[in-house]
Amino acid sequence: MKRPAHLVKTLVALAILAGIIATAVIFDAATHLRDALNWIDSIGFWGPFVYAALYVLICVLLIPGSILTLGAGAVFGVFRGTLYTSIAATLGATVAFILGRTLLRDWVARTVEKRPALKAVDRAVGKEGGRVVFLLRLSPLVPFSISNYVYGLTKVRLGPYVLASLTGMLPGVFVYTYIGSLARRIAELGATDTATSPLEWSLYVLGLLATVYATYRITIVARRALQDSVDEQL
Repeated sequence: MKRPAHLVKTLVALAILAGIIATAVIFDAATHLRDALNWIDSIGFWGPFVYAALYVLICVLLIPGSILTLGAGAVFGVFRGTLYTSIAATLGATVAFILGRTLLRDWVARTVEKRPALKAVDRAVGKEGGRVVFLLRLSPLVPFSISNYVYGLTKVRLGPYVLASLTGMLPGVFVYTYIGSLARRIAELGATDTATSPLEWSLYVLGLLATVYATYRITIVARRALQDSVDEQL
């Protein structure tokens, strides 16, 4: 009985994924996202606030923010993209955290109860607070979107949670915005007559490789420390 049910769930998941991809292709989602981000960048002072509001919304709705982060790197550049996204993602994570602790507490509790890994994370965060949240941001064992709600069930205080989220997400945000910025640079190469010297390309590529490697090493160290904390709760 379990095998047919599992097959049906798999087919449904694949159908949903295919539908999302088809919708993105038909409606040219990437172009719309780029246009939206360009518009946000063009409105000046209010642009970062509009971007933050959009990011908070996708966090609350459990929509992955990686595409938006890549887009921010392409439109705003590495440093502004990292700054805006770090603040926006932290705000979104905080709103979801508060909802998970208050209005949606019962729903989150039922979701955690069905998943042993989430229960272990819940206990680990409850025991060690901000330290485990920080490690989970560096090397997530559960998806970012749902984890924000799960942390709301724990005893971690809001202040340490916000600080751990902001600092823990920073390496990953920087990698995504760097990739987005590099992708735009490659696209512009084909659209303009401006040539990029081999030295500039070497710096771009070396910077990307160094960033990815540093993030990878940080993730490995964080995962080992995190696994020790979570294993104690299983």
